[in-house]
Amino acid sequence: MKQASHIVVPKGLDKVLLHACCAPCSSAIVEWLLMHEIEPVIYYFNPNIYPQEEYEIRKQESQRHAESLGIRWIDDDRRAESQEPRAESSYDEQHQAWRHDICGLENEPERGKRCEACFYHRLLATAHKAQELGIGWFATTLASSRWKNLDQVNAAGLRAAETVSQRSGLTGEAGLTAERSHSKAVYFWAQNWRKDGLQDRRNALLKEYNFYNQQYCGCEFSFRSTIKDN
Repeated sequence: MKQASHIVVPKGLDKVLLHACCAPCSSAIVEWLLMHEIEPVIYYFNPNIYPQEEYEIRKQESQRHAESLGIRWIDDDRRAESQEPRAESSYDEQHQAWRHDICGLENEPERGKRCEACFYHRLLATAHKAQELGIGWFATTLASSRWKNLDQVNAAGLRAAETVSQRSGLTGEAGLTAERSHSKAVYFWAQNWRKDGLQDRRNALLKEYNFYNQQYCGCEFSFRSTIKDN
């Protein structure tokens, strides 16, 4: 493994599909990747975000950030629950698919089982997309958010990699090297993206780009929780 302070890069990794929850959270991570000669492909899939107006704002900011750097940006408004090729769908359809996966968990507290199901829903789609694109590794900016439980995020990512790889008769176990990325197996880069000053850098880039800075995680339940707390 090649190590740069607290951020450990899997051996041979030079390209990663980066699931981006929003522009502020991805900005410092993307900067770090580029500085370390790792090509990021930004993948936007967040059907949890509520309401639709909020979803559109966050999506547009993510796209604006990627375009300013000349980075490939993928907007994948698709269903993630099936092994079959996913059909294009509207915001309402993809949001309902997400609601289906968290059904029965609506009253869970923040950082509870609902969040685990939400992470898995989004990272399963990311793992599918990485496999489709032939990118051996994927990561997520969810691992940089102060609203998230890092252990839950990493567990969801590892589970998603294993699920997609097993469906191909392969293994997506963490720790295997990227030399195998020519196969259909995909691997999750479990990393704490709050380390090495990236949280402070995120805040600086937020001001530099004048990003829209959301005040809640994204889903309707976190939105209501924020209102209640205030």
